[in-house]
Amino acid sequence: MGLDLIYIDGQTPLDEDEKEGLLISTIATREELDEFEQQNIEEAIQWTLGGRFKPEKLFTEAFVKNVHKRMYKDVWLWAGAFRKTNKNIGVDRWRVAIELKNLLEDAEFWIKNNIYCPDEIAIRFKHRIVSIHCFSNGNGRHSRLMADMIIEKIFDKPVFTWGAGNLSKENENRKKYLDALKLADLGTYKELLLFARS
Repeated sequence: MGLDLIYIDGQTPLDEDEKEGLLISTIATREELDEFEQQNIEEAIQWTLGGRFKPEKLFTEAFVKNVHKRMYKDVWLWAGAFRKTNKNIGVDRWRVAIELKNLLEDAEFWIKNNIYCPDEIAIRFKHRIVSIHCFSNGNGRHSRLMADMIIEKIFDKPVFTWGAGNLSKENENRKKYLDALKLADLGTYKELLLFARS
């Protein structure tokens, strides 16, 4: 029995090697996969509740990988590892580490020099890291959790609501989110900032 996934707009398809990294052999559908991933993500969110993280810890490759690993470790063998294939989105696989390093350095600079307000720092970070597409799967959810950690742990502000709906299912909320991301791709962050707080 193989993993039969139906992809919706904005989702990155997994190749066969990546699908072989599934740790739970009974999962056969997108719904089952989403359910197991969500359980794992909730455990990762619980882990984030324990105190504040300083920028010098949060803005490291090791931390970014650790967050992804905590989100997906019970579901995917490759959780927390950079992708080894090119995707329909993101930088070339060989540029992932370089582009992430640039983003991490930029984010520290934004904070130290008050370049943007706290919400915009978190949202710009979220947008850039999802554009890099560090991992084979879960980049959107990972980027939102990273933004939540930045806004809460560094700036001591409430986490984002992300439209207060499920962004993993095809619905109006997801469409608004994807439209806001496309505007951010063009350098306009206003809609993504508004969506994150809606």
